[in-house]
Amino acid sequence: MTEILQNIPALATDRVEPLLDLERHLLAEQSRIEHWFRCQWQRTPPPFYASVDLRNAGFKLAPVDTNLFPAGFNNLNPDFSALYVAAIQHYLNQYHPGLARVLLIPENHTRNLFYLENVARLRQLLSLSGLEVRVGSLAVAEPVIQDLPSGNSLVLEPLLRSGRRLSLADFDPELILLNNDLSGGVPEILMDLEQVILPPLAAGWRSRRKSAHFAHYQQVAAELAAVIGTDPWFIDPLFRRCQGIDFMRSEGQDCLVRNVDAVIAGIAERYARYGITHRPFVIVKADAGTYGMGIMTVYSGAELFELNRKERTRMAKSKEGLPVSDVFIQEGVYTFETTAQGAVAEPVVYMIGQQVLGGFYRVHTDRGIDENLNAPGAHFEPMAFGETCVVPCQKSPPDAPVNRYYAYGVIARLALVAAAREAMDWRGGAA
Repeated sequence: MTEILQNIPALATDRVEPLLDLERHLLAEQSRIEHWFRCQWQRTPPPFYASVDLRNAGFKLAPVDTNLFPAGFNNLNPDFSALYVAAIQHYLNQYHPGLARVLLIPENHTRNLFYLENVARLRQLLSLSGLEVRVGSLAVAEPVIQDLPSGNSLVLEPLLRSGRRLSLADFDPELILLNNDLSGGVPEILMDLEQVILPPLAAGWRSRRKSAHFAHYQQVAAELAAVIGTDPWFIDPLFRRCQGIDFMRSEGQDCLVRNVDAVIAGIAERYARYGITHRPFVIVKADAGTYGMGIMTVYSGAELFELNRKERTRMAKSKEGLPVSDVFIQEGVYTFETTAQGAVAEPVVYMIGQQVLGGFYRVHTDRGIDENLNAPGAHFEPMAFGETCVVPCQKSPPDAPVNRYYAYGVIARLALVAAAREAMDWRGGAA
């Protein structure tokens, strides 16, 4: 644990003005922050699990993506398994007491061994929490035993449908846990089931939109900022949305250019207000989907007129080859966190219910401080939160690991509150 804590990426201090003011403010307002979160969970229950990608520019710490089907449990520090199991048990005791049998449905990446390591690790943690867990795949017609590089193995079984219940051979689950983001739509076999499904089918990327999530995040960030007395911009990326875009035909280009320039102008105004000398930029990406596909860094709307065919092709498709027509334009947040070797890094925080588990740093040696790091060539370095995610040390400097992790946990939980409110929209406003 000590080695991991010492290896927390450092902020490139020559690039940060004012250094650490945001983290210092979060520490000073810890009591108000924790009270606010307790009130939120009483009103709106959290999702079962989530991961949040953060960017830390020193003057700004903000989420840039919230994934409700997290696929990186194998990258969490195994030394803290007891913390992960306790978080699962806490969630089950609060929302599903008495639950015994769970059917876990993964993505169809039956040949992606790194992803299957995640499934195996998630299954193990659920089992350690006192559940009987089996893995049912949409992609197999008969049981498949998959040996994994870790030495573990995973059994994938075909799904069976009878009436409004989903099962496996000799296994009738009470709850279905999806680790499949349904980018390709909801398979008929999952529709109109009487069993509880987590996350709900509406959370899938065929229907969910980043712009809807960040609209909720904008509101919760404003609420917390009012409680602790700060400008919500320090924790909230500006954004806009365009629809009806066809990158290959250059349709909707005027909307993109106009809104890119509007977001950049908004960033420039804040930079000028706070004496920040860096150049504003935006990230243009599909409004639905994940896996870091269809993402580009833009410094002005005029750049969109100059895209070559390769760049247009890359932006035109998302996961599973689905066409991109709705585009999300998000304030670019620099990452000034770097490893000892100088590679840029960004934290990814994992949660079960409202409990912060920890996470890892996504590190990319070939990407810059203004680029998306969720790309081929990235690697992961685990970080061990222990209990530090909710208990900062007031006697330590703001950038001490215990306090840096606390700041991560605050922003990640804000994104979780936004996801919980987003879920209320899917349920028609019912908590």
